[in-house]
Amino acid sequence: MKQRLQSLLERALRAVAAERGVDFEPRGAGQVERARDDAHGDFASNIALVNARRFKTKPRQLAAELARHIPADAAIEKIEVAGPGFINFYLKPDAVAGIVARILRQGEAFGRSEHGRGRQALVEFVSANPTGPLHIGHGRGAAYGDVIAALLQNAGFEVRREYYVNDAGRQMDILALSVWLRYLRLCGLSCPYPEQAYQGDYIVDIARRLQREDGDRYRRPAADPAAAIAAAERETADPEARLDRLIAHGRETLGDDDFGRVLDLALHEIVAVIRADLQAFGVTFDTWFSERSLAAGPLRECIAELRDKNEIYERDGASWFAATRHGDEKDRVVRRDNGAYTYFASDIAYHRDKLRRGFDRVVNVWGADHHGYIKRLKAALAALGQDPERLKILLVQFATLYRGARKASMSTRAGQYVALRELVDEVGADAARFFYVMRKPEQHLEFDLELAKAQSNDNPVYYIQYAHARICSVLRQAREQSLAYDQSVALDSLSLLDSDSEQKLLAQLARYEERALDAALAYEPHALCFYLQELAHCFHNYYNAQRFLRAEERLRNSRLALCLATRQVIANGLGLLGVSAPETM
Repeated sequence: MKQRLQSLLERALRAVAAERGVDFEPRGAGQVERARDDAHGDFASNIALVNARRFKTKPRQLAAELARHIPADAAIEKIEVAGPGFINFYLKPDAVAGIVARILRQGEAFGRSEHGRGRQALVEFVSANPTGPLHIGHGRGAAYGDVIAALLQNAGFEVRREYYVNDAGRQMDILALSVWLRYLRLCGLSCPYPEQAYQGDYIVDIARRLQREDGDRYRRPAADPAAAIAAAERETADPEARLDRLIAHGRETLGDDDFGRVLDLALHEIVAVIRADLQAFGVTFDTWFSERSLAAGPLRECIAELRDKNEIYERDGASWFAATRHGDEKDRVVRRDNGAYTYFASDIAYHRDKLRRGFDRVVNVWGADHHGYIKRLKAALAALGQDPERLKILLVQFATLYRGARKASMSTRAGQYVALRELVDEVGADAARFFYVMRKPEQHLEFDLELAKAQSNDNPVYYIQYAHARICSVLRQAREQSLAYDQSVALDSLSLLDSDSEQKLLAQLARYEERALDAALAYEPHALCFYLQELAHCFHNYYNAQRFLRAEERLRNSRLALCLATRQVIANGLGLLGVSAPETM
C-alpha cells in the first residue's frame, strides 16, 4: 500500500508541476509512512514539506493542491491536509480487511519482496578462530548474522552465508603446540604447560585422539619441552617471546610434516565442534573459506597489485600499506621484517576475493572490538580500485549472562568462558536466538537466563509463540465441534470485522511487509522482534475480547480467517528469526 500511495502522490506532483510550469521529476521526492496515531489516518506523507521550496510556495498550500490532484483510488476513503503540510490517508475498512485474503493466498510467500532481485549478497559472520568451542559472544554474532542473511533473502537478494576459517598464522601454531604438550603428558613425559597456551579440557581430548591414532609417534628423543622452556626463560622475560621459542622447538623436534599433522588434527576436531554447535543453534553456512587458501597465490597477488599501484612502501625492513592516503589514521604493516604477512594483509586479500566473486553487497558481522579495523580495510579496498561502499561492516556488542539480578556462573569445560552449546542446552535455540537479536547490535546485551526460560507473558519469545499456539488451539476446537471453516464465506464476510480489536489486528497485519523489508535494508532484526511482539499483543487482546466459535456462521468464518492470517504472519516472522512456531505449548 505504501508504494501504491507513493505512486499516486508522484502522479499528483507531476500534475501540479505541469500546472505551475515547474520542470521537475518527482520520483522519490518525499516519503509515505504509517501514521503514528490512528486519529491521523492510516498513512501520512511529507511530500509537500520536502518539495515546497521547489514550487516557491508554503508546504500546506502545496499539500492542498496535491490533495486535489491525487487520482481516485478504491482503497482510499478520504484525504486530509494536516499540520504544517502533511497529507493523511484514511483507507476504507474493506481495503484494510483485504489484507487477510492476500495473506491467505500468498501463505509463506507473504512478506517477501522483489527489492533485491537480480543482486547478490555475501554475509560473513561468526568466523571465530578455530582454537576452541564457540562461546556466548560468538552466539550473538551467529544469531544476528544468520537473521540478516534471512532478511536479505526475504527482500529478494540471492544470499550466501560464509564462515572465514582463520586456519593460518601464529594462533594455529599455538594450537598445535598446546595439543602436542598435552599429548606428551599423556605419553608420560612431565613438562610445564605455559599459561599462554590454550587451556580447557578440549585440548586434552584432542591430544587423546592423537595418541589413539598415532601412538607415541610424536614423542621423540629430542622432545624435551621442559628444557626448551627453561632456555627460553633465560633468554627473555617476555612470555609471548618464550612461547614463540617453544613453537620453534616443537617445529624443529617434529619437523614440518608431523607438526602440520598435529595442527590439522586439532583444526579438524575444533571445526567439527563449531559446525555441530552452530547446527544445533540453527545456523548453517554455504561456504567455509580457508585463510590458508589465500597463501597459495591470492595473498601475494593482492600485495603485488597494491605495490604496482604505488600503495606499498618499504621501511625498517617491513612492507607498509599507505592507508593514510585513503582516510586511515596511520599506515599499516602488511609484511613484517621476518617475511611473514600480517593478518591485515590476509584480510585485504580475502575481501578483494569477495568483491571479485561478483557480490553486489558484502556484509561482515564483527565483534565490537574490531571497530578500529573498519577504516583500514575500506582504505585498502579503495586503494585496489574497489568501491568501499559495497562493504558493510556491522558491529555486535558483547553479551553478559544473568540469572535474574545476578550475573550467571555456568560450568564449562572450555576454559574461562561460557560455551554457546551450554546456553542452547539450558534455554533452547529458540529463546537464545530471539534474545540475541531483540536488541540493537550496538547495545550491550544482558541475557536473562531465567526470563528466557519463563513460560509467562514477560518472556517475549514465549508471548509470541503462545499467540501462534493459541490460534492452533482455536482451530482444533472448531474441528472438534464439527464447525467447518469455509474460506469463500470468510472472504465474502471480512466487512464484519469492524470491532476495535479486529481493526487494530488488521492494521498490524498490514504493516508486516514494510517492517520486514525495512528490517532487511537497515540490518535491524530487532525491529522485526518488536513488530511480532506488537502483533502478538494485538492478537491476545482480540482473543480476550471476542468469541470466535459461538458467533453466527459468516462472522465465525471471517474471524477464523483473521486468526489464520495472523498465524501465517507470526510463522513467517518467526521463520525469518530462525525461531519455531509451535502448535501446542
